[in-house]
Amino acid sequence: MQLPQAIERLSSLLARLPGVGERSAQRLALHILKQEPAYAEALSGALAGLHSGVRFCERCHHRATANLCGICSNPHRDASLLCVVEDVPDLLALERSGEYQGLYHVLHGVLSPLRGVGPRDLTLEALVRRIDAEAPAEVILATSISVEGEATASYIQSLLRNRPVLLTRIASGVPQGTDLEYLDQGTLGRALRARHSLLRP
Repeated sequence: MQLPQAIERLSSLLARLPGVGERSAQRLALHILKQEPAYAEALSGALAGLHSGVRFCERCHHRATANLCGICSNPHRDASLLCVVEDVPDLLALERSGEYQGLYHVLHGVLSPLRGVGPRDLTLEALVRRIDAEAPAEVILATSISVEGEATASYIQSLLRNRPVLLTRIASGVPQGTDLEYLDQGTLGRALRARHSLLRP
């Protein structure tokens, strides 16, 4: 039995969201319909104002409501550290860890020739200009541990080869709570190469 057109239209739009299939989209649409009309109006208003109310930080390319995001405008952040991430969710994940207090630079993707993504499609030129202008003591490459992420990290390394900056790469290895027998060869190999000493002779 076909649903009313209004529900079908909302479902088709929701199904375009990442990780939302056709059935999940229908459940979400029906859930919204169960709420008070004020909820749908508030949701509609939030969606309508999303693009006009959010811009790119002119310094790090994070999402912001002003020229600078909350991180770049925070005087307590360590400006000597610059962490390069693929996209905003990666930045948010690092912030949730509570282990990093430096600044960020968001690339908004990774190099992927098969998908037609080249250096000019990322914020790489802005990254180099920023490093030249701000001269951070360390640049941390926190791109994903994937073929494309590694290729992007290698490309950034070549861009910064002749600049006086410490360039580091996030460690990768064994996730907490994982048995070694279930790890793929690449992950286990990286874990061995990134080992650290516990006792020195």
